[in-house]
Amino acid sequence: MKNNREKTIVKTSIISICANLMLVGFKATVGLLSNSIAIITDAVNNLSDALSSIVTIVGTKLAGKAPDKKHPYGYGRIEYITSLVVSAIVLYAGITAFIESVKKIIAPEEVDYDVTTLIVLIGSIIIKFVLGLYVKKKGRAIKSDSLVASGADAFNDAILSISVLASAIVYMIFNVNLEAYVGALVSVFIIKAGIELIKESINNVLGTRIESSLAKLIKKEVLKEKNVKGAFDLVLNDYGPDKYLGSIHIEVEDTLSVADIDKISRRITKQVSQKYGVALHTIGVYSINTKDKTIIEAKKKVEKIVFSHKEILQMHGFYLDTKDETLSFDIIIDFKAEDREKIYQDIYDTVQKEFKDYKIAITLDVDVSD
Repeated sequence: MKNNREKTIVKTSIISICANLMLVGFKATVGLLSNSIAIITDAVNNLSDALSSIVTIVGTKLAGKAPDKKHPYGYGRIEYITSLVVSAIVLYAGITAFIESVKKIIAPEEVDYDVTTLIVLIGSIIIKFVLGLYVKKKGRAIKSDSLVASGADAFNDAILSISVLASAIVYMIFNVNLEAYVGALVSVFIIKAGIELIKESINNVLGTRIESSLAKLIKKEVLKEKNVKGAFDLVLNDYGPDKYLGSIHIEVEDTLSVADIDKISRRITKQVSQKYGVALHTIGVYSINTKDKTIIEAKKKVEKIVFSHKEILQMHGFYLDTKDETLSFDIIIDFKAEDREKIYQDIYDTVQKEFKDYKIAITLDVDVSD
């Protein structure tokens, strides 16, 4: 499966490189002959796309290296680094093209469009639309963000080429020279795309919140186990596209034996791996007290205190030991709360006041998944 994904990315990227280099050749030639900065800028855009595809291939090959002692989780994250390089190339191409376009606006030069110019532009628009459809389809099939982004970029290129074509037609019919302004407009779109790609790449390197739909599906799968009463603290570490390693806490009744919990954990690990390709290396356990009515009532009191704060998203892991006089639980406070520390302290103080003789331990969990 992994080899097929790599082959598809490489094959699709090579097709994209060939198509873009062909367009670069045609557009650069026509742009130089007609002295059109708009067409030359469009050619530069295609050249940056070709370079991006080359970097994508290199990144995919490096990311496919087998894990070793120094990198036990593999090299998948290299794809994110290469995405950052691609983003920088796109941004540089946009800035360079914008500078040249501004120069042409300040000091306009005559252009010389003809029928050949129109044919090349129309041909490039058709090629880019077809290429965009093909690359995007392949990207979605193998869940490759880089290919999906390349496909979307090809569509944007086609739209930008339409603007260049329009400026050429306007010049040929009305003798109004808009091409430097169109070149600047094309450059702005390229710069915008480069900035967005950089943001996305940096987010991938830093680590982002688990996709809501995936988190909900995994928790739903975990809760299919009849003895599991709750699923919390799902943490997934991203080690490359579609390569997750993580942990989760499950809530079970205190009547279960260690052997029972072991069987449940193994079944959960197997099902989540088979269905979603996610490796849960750790499954922690919270026990639900079913015997002591005093503890059950104590939990209700604490829940009332905790959920009196509208910013609380979740409370779990409640544990009360009457012998050692300890009480502990976890809470999750919405990131939107103005002062999370104050809310935490208010809850702590109120619970401590209610349970004066107990040692209170409240863990402020991070809202990492839905």
